[in-house]
Amino acid sequence: MINPSSWEDLQNGDRAAIWHPYASTTDAPEIFPVIAASGVRLELADGRQLIDGMASWWCAIHGYNNPVLNQAVRAQLEDMSHIMFGGLTHPPAVKLAQLLTKLTPTGLDRVFFSDSGSVAVEVALKMAIQYWYSVGQPKKQQLIALRNGYHGDTFGAMSLCDPVTGMHHLFGDVLAKNLFAPAPSCGFDDPCPDREMTAITELLAQHHQEVAAVIVEPVVQGAGGMRFYSPEYLVKLRALCDAFDILLIFDEIATGFGRTGKLFALEHAQVEPDILCLGKALTGGYMTLAATLCNKRISTGISESEAGAFMHGPTFMANPLACATAIASIKLLLSQPWQHTVERIHAELAAGLAPAQDLPNVANVRTLGAIGVIELKQPVDMKTIQPMFVERGVWVRPFGKLVYAMPPFVMGTDDVATLTAAMVDVVASI
Repeated sequence: MINPSSWEDLQNGDRAAIWHPYASTTDAPEIFPVIAASGVRLELADGRQLIDGMASWWCAIHGYNNPVLNQAVRAQLEDMSHIMFGGLTHPPAVKLAQLLTKLTPTGLDRVFFSDSGSVAVEVALKMAIQYWYSVGQPKKQQLIALRNGYHGDTFGAMSLCDPVTGMHHLFGDVLAKNLFAPAPSCGFDDPCPDREMTAITELLAQHHQEVAAVIVEPVVQGAGGMRFYSPEYLVKLRALCDAFDILLIFDEIATGFGRTGKLFALEHAQVEPDILCLGKALTGGYMTLAATLCNKRISTGISESEAGAFMHGPTFMANPLACATAIASIKLLLSQPWQHTVERIHAELAAGLAPAQDLPNVANVRTLGAIGVIELKQPVDMKTIQPMFVERGVWVRPFGKLVYAMPPFVMGTDDVATLTAAMVDVVASI
């Protein structure tokens, strides 16, 4: 705990120099200084502790200050913190790549590391477009995405987010003009009738000579609406892409590493994409790292072309500290009964959020894996609702009409109960 003047100094210093995500600098919302984090709790500078229901935007699956991950960072720091990846390699990168290719579908045998989830998507798009150029089909440059989808904040990724719900409509005139298919309306536990595929089938039939790839978030559409849909849709989508000779990209940045109850969401459908994007929980939330995996068709097609190389190279590609931490995080996850843990959290989220369904301002309550969502009928007022959660001792970061939680997997039963009670209580009071 620090003295009140220091709390105020932190807030004032922040307001004077920092621009926060999705926030104004002239009409800024209240900012809450954090001085430490451990387990599932954030310690504020005034001594209050908050149960973190967001896992720091879904990545801190092991919570904070984890001794296993701390030690992985310390050990790697003794050898090297970073080296360039052009012309060089190092043990953490090799071991992590081997681990990822072992855990993902067998056809995904090449790993390209990058800095963040958005960049992993950019890499996937460049892979798809350069592949078709390399095999003599340079007109295949367009992409198909789903309505209600979200793929990141960089320019290529923005062009694939829903033009309305993807938060990037201001840039619509300068973004690449891609094609959009309706979001699946079949729920997670429902079959996917053929009529769900009519619109995207028509898009592919009409544009397959210009389309390089279809990109989707498998099973869970994240920041575009927190929607859960039938795995059967992915089975039918894979068949369509094969029929029209279109690449299929899965964006698992939000869903990878256990969040939906499977290690990767694609396992719900047992479908293998041509390209797979991973990020967020890859390092357990310790530092930024992402990976784009592809199959031999793509890597060979690009490598044996006139260019002879994939044209991308991030400065901090395969950062040794991040790779070493990712290895430790994945092994820690796999060494525990994580499926049982996610099942428990799912049951507790479902039970704890159920009372919200009877509230007059609530449109829907839904859960899947360690994801719990209360969808309201009207958008929330962030300036009002955020302090209300802090007053109740929890950290929840709503957006649009959605009040949701994606807690760390180490969250216990009592803390989940406190979290869900706070969510229901706040929604009932607004």
